[in-house]
Amino acid sequence: MSNIHLEATTILGYRKDGIAIIGGDGQVTFGNTVLKSNAKKVRALYNGKVLAGFAGSTADAFILFDMFENFLQNRKGDLLKAVIDFAKAWRKDKYLRRLEAMMIVLNTKHIFILSGNGDVVEPEDGKLAAIGSGGNFALSAARALDKFSNMNPEDLVKESLKIAGELCIYTNTNITLLKLKD
Repeated sequence: MSNIHLEATTILGYRKDGIAIIGGDGQVTFGNTVLKSNAKKVRALYNGKVLAGFAGSTADAFILFDMFENFLQNRKGDLLKAVIDFAKAWRKDKYLRRLEAMMIVLNTKHIFILSGNGDVVEPEDGKLAAIGSGGNFALSAARALDKFSNMNPEDLVKESLKIAGELCIYTNTNITLLKLKD
C-alpha cells in the first residue's frame, strides 16, 4: 500500500455578488485505482455560514475540518481571525504539518487557501480559488467563464469542475456543490 496521490481531487471556490459556492469532485483514488466515485469533499461549517473543501487523505480531512470548525467557534465565526489561528496551529503541530493537504474556506466576504506550511492565501482577485490535482484546470476554466460569460455562480463552478474532470485523471465529474447567500 503505497503511492497514494494525496491531492487527487479538485476543489473550486467562487465568491461573487454576495454568493459563495464551493464544489468538489467525488473521486477517491489509491495509487492508480478508483476506490470511490461519490465522496463528499466539501462541507458547510459554523451553522452553514462557512464553506470548506479539502484536498488530501480522507482521514486528514475529518481531523482538519473539525479542528477548523473549533477555531471558527472560538472566533465566533470571524473567518479571517479563524484562518490565521488555524494556520498557526496547523503549522506548529508536529504530525499535522507533515500532511500533504490543503483547504479552501470561504464565506460571502472572504476566500482563503490554507496549508500545513502555515500558508493563508487570499486569491488576488478575491473570488476564485482552486486546489488539488485538477485545481489549475478548474481555475483556468472558471476564470474564462467568469470573464467571458454571464453564467450564474453555481453553473460556473459546476462547468469548471466538469472541465477539470475531463482533463485530470484523478478527478471525476461526480460533483458536489454547496452555496451561501447574503
